[in-house]
This record gives sequence, C-alpha cells and structure tokens, in this order.
Amino acid sequence: MDVRRLELLRELAERGSITAVAAATNRTSSAVSQQLKVLEREAGIPLTERRGRGVVLTGAGRMLAQTATDVAIALERADALWEDFKQAPRGDVTLTIFPTGGQMLLPGLLSAIAEVPGLELSCTDQDPLLPDFADLTPDFDIVVADAPSILPSWRERGLAVVPLMTEPLDVALPEGHPLSEKRTLSPKDLVDETWVGVPLGFPYDRILRQIEAANGVPARVGQRFLDNGIVEAIVAAGHGIAILPRYTTRDHENGLVTRPLTGVRALRQISALLRPDRAERPSVRLVVEALRAEAERFRKEHETLPAG
Repeated sequence: MDVRRLELLRELAERGSITAVAAATNRTSSAVSQQLKVLEREAGIPLTERRGRGVVLTGAGRMLAQTATDVAIALERADALWEDFKQAPRGDVTLTIFPTGGQMLLPGLLSAIAEVPGLELSCTDQDPLLPDFADLTPDFDIVVADAPSILPSWRERGLAVVPLMTEPLDVALPEGHPLSEKRTLSPKDLVDETWVGVPLGFPYDRILRQIEAANGVPARVGQRFLDNGIVEAIVAAGHGIAILPRYTTRDHENGLVTRPLTGVRALRQISALLRPDRAERPSVRLVVEALRAEAERFRKEHETLPAG
C-alpha cells in the first residue's frame, strides 16, 4: 500500500471529513476521494461508508488508519535516527499555546533556542474558549494545553503527552481585605464573598463549583470575564475576589493579595500535546526539552519569591 494514501486515511480518521482532509493537504475533495478508493481496492475490503452527507471509516478503516499512524511513527523515527547521527536538529517547528501559558513560558523558550542553527520556531496563541486543545494537534507540531489533569481523551487519541508544570490556583483578594490576614483560605472562609468569575465551565469556574459543594450553598458571582487582566483589575478595585493562577498573578504588584486555597483541588496541569510521529522529529524533541527546562526554571523561580 502507498504510504501517502495511508496518510490520507489517517487524516480522515482525525479530521472527520473529506473536505477537511482536502483543505489540510492542499488537494481537491475529489482527489482525496479518488486516492481513498484506490487504497480501498488495494486493501480488498471497504474502508469507508456513507453516513448522512459524508463518509465515516468502517471498522477495517479505523484499524488501517491506526496502522498508518504506526507507519508514520516508524518513518519519523528513522528520520530522527538519521538526524541524530548528523547531530543537527533543524527545520521549522510550530507551537501554539494558551495566553497565560505563553506569558510564562515563551520568553524564556525563545531565548533558549535562539542560537540553535537551522531551527525556526513559530509560536501562536489560542482562544482559551477552545473546547479541546487536542483538536489543534493535526495543525501544529506542539500544542501546550492546560487542564485539571492529563485527560483520558488525549491518551485515547494516541497523542504524546509531555507534562510541563503543575500550577496552583489561588484566591485573589484586594489589598486590605480582611481575609488577607490569613495565610491560607478554606471554602468556609469564602462563603459570604462576592466572586469575580470566569465563563461557565472554565477550569477556574470548576474550582468555584468545588467551593460551592464544600459549603453547600451557591457562590455569589457578581461579574464574569474571560481575560485575567480584567479580573485582576476588578478585584484590585474591590468588587470581589477571584480564582487566579499563581505564577502569573503576583502579590502587591497591582493591588492584589493571593492566598492558597485548602480543602479543594485547586491546580491545573500544563502539558505539551503532540502527534506521536512529530514527537520523533529531532527539531521538535529539542523544542519540547527546552520547553520542559523553561517550565521547571519558571516554576522554581516563582516558588522562591517571597509571599505577600
């Protein structure tokens, strides 16, 4: 079977439609369909079937798509061995990240790889409202995502997952707030407070749901904002308290005080997600290792800063 046709089958499995595969591979939909029909003749059994106005993979098609992934991994591994032999990771690497992750990690990462000859790293940020950052892995070499933990769906999709950092989420208070006298805060301490929240379903909002469950009463949310900078400004002005990430919200720099939250799991796991074949590329491996080193450096630096 032709490796290029196997790759089209794999793209169909991941992207869900012939139109999406055509757009991603710079082909027409009819050209993609024709190549898949040739692959089907080579396989000798149906690989796709009509469903509604589109096509989906049969059981055999899904199995062969997984084989295509294995072939792609093997090819990238072979290329990686050759590149390692030449000791010259090079080429273009694309990375996308959520905004506060970029704020933490990109300045140091770009400095770390700036002098690597022949390596070009192109970075973008993404709207944090995206339901699942794993959906971006077909289009970027490295996708940096945050979640309460490593999601089972990432593993089910066969992605390589590289943990980078576990970041605590703290309670942000305006300076002078009575609760700032406490070193840590429990859900009970917060029962009568007005919150400056985030959109429903966001990781920080899930922490608020845990606080509600612990207290047995709904939290009073005055406002909701997507942007952390707006949340910080509203809290600093005395219009409520909020859940914010520890490493990008510093005490006293903008009229805020942050305190750790006890009694609920208030953390987010930051991970790099990659398609497994791309994870074998020397240039991508080099960037991932630099990303891990920067995450560790950033975490240690900010954990040693004096508390407010």
